[in-house]
Amino acid sequence: MELGTRKLEAIDVQGGVAHLPGPPVLEVALRRSGRARRLSLRVSGLDGRATLTMPLRFPQAEALGFLRDKEAWLRQALDRVPVRQLMAPGREVLYQGRRIQVREGPGRQIRVVEDALVVPRDATGTRTGARVEAFLKTSARAALLPAVEEYAGRLGRTAQAVSLRDTRSRWGSCTADGRLMFSWRLIMAPPEVLRYVAAHEVAHLAHMDHSRAFWACVGRLMPDYGAHRDWLREHGAQLHSYCFRARSAAESG
Repeated sequence: MELGTRKLEAIDVQGGVAHLPGPPVLEVALRRSGRARRLSLRVSGLDGRATLTMPLRFPQAEALGFLRDKEAWLRQALDRVPVRQLMAPGREVLYQGRRIQVREGPGRQIRVVEDALVVPRDATGTRTGARVEAFLKTSARAALLPAVEEYAGRLGRTAQAVSLRDTRSRWGSCTADGRLMFSWRLIMAPPEVLRYVAAHEVAHLAHMDHSRAFWACVGRLMPDYGAHRDWLREHGAQLHSYCFRARSAAESG
């Protein structure tokens, strides 16, 4: 029966995750926050993770009632999130801004051959995603380190460290002591987009804010940065639609 006319089923809660009856069943992470003053239901546009944030002492039963009232909105919001598919032979992946097909082939090393990403054969069918992820991380580091070194040198600054993570909320960051962090998924974007994020974070070595002086600094490092910033705003969620390891819906949406 359609939503609103079917018999309402109880919302099961296990391990801090609410399971909203389907079809399909939806998993919503329940989170309490000392800073929350009201209920807040959010869906990440990057990976589809749904989170219901509650004030510390808010009754859970009332929060679940709120979740039930917002079910139609929640399902519509999730429908707009790019579908996440586990990486496997035959699937496509973005690499430096172009789509290439993942194919099995001889050898022990992953390599790009024309418009294909050739991965070692895997009889178990379980290791392809992890291998592609490792390849992307290595490629991202190989592209980001020289970009950081180039831009930092032009500013007369030094990055104390460069690390890679799979972040959901930001493409890069810079700490007060000069440690830079980047999302390895940037290797899937066009090369100039990756270099823009490198320039952006390096500029924070000189300006730890987003003032006019900061953006002027970014402009000196990359005069056409605006187009690359716009690309990330428009296509960034697509980079997060690729799933390389099996995860529960509560973890990945």
